Amino acid sequence: MAEANGSDVLGAIAAAIAHIRVVSGPAVVGVAGGRAVGSGVVVADGVVLTNAHNVAGEDVWVTFADGQAVRAQLKGIDPDGDLAALTADTGDIAPVAWADTSAGDNPPAAAGDAVFAAANPGGRGLRVTFGVISAADRAFRGPRGRRIGGSLEHTAPLPRGASGGPVFDAEGRLVGVNTHRLGEGFYLAIPADAELRGRVEALARGESTVRPRLGVALAPSRVARHLRRAVGLPDRDGLLVRGVADGSPAARAGLAEGDLLVEAGGRALATPDDLHAVLDGLGAGDRVVLRVVRGAEELDVEVVFDTERDEGA
Repeated sequence: MAEANGSDVLGAIAAAIAHIRVVSGPAVVGVAGGRAVGSGVVVADGVVLTNAHNVAGEDVWVTFADGQAVRAQLKGIDPDGDLAALTADTGDIAPVAWADTSAGDNPPAAAGDAVFAAANPGGRGLRVTFGVISAADRAFRGPRGRRIGGSLEHTAPLPRGASGGPVFDAEGRLVGVNTHRLGEGFYLAIPADAELRGRVEALARGESTVRPRLGVALAPSRVARHLRRAVGLPDRDGLLVRGVADGSPAARAGLAEGDLLVEAGGRALATPDDLHAVLDGLGAGDRVVLRVVRGAEELDVEVVFDTERDEGA
């Protein structure tokens, strides 16, 4: 009896994979931009959704399941959210259907749900694999260090180059977008909820999402404490500046390598997330005061975000 039930389950999985390959597989594409290689998915006529880290450079190509490759244009990008919308000639390929998100804030998939991950790594052919949602509301660091929360962790195995590919339910409806491989072999996917759909529609209209950036490379508090002890300075929580980008707001304000950032706008800085929370509330023309420890001296440094370019720097 158990053996028969097992056969039924395997048969259902095989049938779902075959269905997805036919119904949604043609919309799963390969993406190649510069030295980056990944996957993507057709979400509207002429619109491909992928990860921002797959489009390093302006020369972007999209390869379809039949091997045809076309040049794509980057229409909108959210580097911190790791999303990008490309426009390309998608021909008669039907866009994928989104999972029903009309139930409000409920995610399109929950822990224990069966899912099917798809990829076309750099255009090397369609893959569809089976797994389950192993955890929900996971978080990871985006390409530029910001924390991305609310992700779905799933067990469907995927090859390199699968980032940006879709996660489907058994009907072939979009429930997530793969974006980050965990060291244990699991994948994290951004849930394809109503919020993501709105973000994708904005990107497809050319409305890129940019956030103010200070223009510094940072080390966490534990590294800062270790280095301060090594030179005989007292312990102090904060973010150690390891580098400053030329022409950035940080450079214009006079921040330097070795500075310890301990407060921003009156908020104590224990993690990069603390700094990002302050910066995300700022725009061009705004300013923030940083409390900086430089050696044994404490000083206040005012940083001004005076041009639009500071939001993408």
